[in-house]
Amino acid sequence: MELKTKINAEDGKQDLTITREFDLPVELLFKAHTEPELIEQWMSNPYATAKMLKFEAKKHGSYQQESKDSNGKVVFKANGTFHEFIPNEKITRTFEMENAQLGVQLELITFEKLTDTTSKLTTHVIYESGTLRDRQLKMPFAQGLSMAHDRMQEIMGKLK
Repeated sequence: MELKTKINAEDGKQDLTITREFDLPVELLFKAHTEPELIEQWMSNPYATAKMLKFEAKKHGSYQQESKDSNGKVVFKANGTFHEFIPNEKITRTFEMENAQLGVQLELITFEKLTDTTSKLTTHVIYESGTLRDRQLKMPFAQGLSMAHDRMQEIMGKLK
């Protein structure tokens, strides 16, 4: 099955671009990225429950999130700082996944209105090196991200 979330990673580069079109107005797509309770819903899956431990949705704000399995063991933990926060248009932030040996990433996330009911999400991710980016791509990154985006579409689609 072809994934709806596309990842473009050119050989020899230290960045990648993630794109996905949603059947959501741009305001709902942005809301899905800025309200902790909504993020927790679409970041959770049958194997782990996501929790936003800290979320300051503003320039110079920071965030911290984790996911735990059914036994309460932390299986994912990440944090970062917001550097730019323009409602319904753009979020620039750092992202660091703990214990993943991927370094700190810079993410430029843009929200584009396509029509009144559709929008496009583009995330340009810059890694410290091509080696770290390639390490990320060897993980089940594309599948996990596409599944999370599928959940986001389903959850936010109910709010239309």
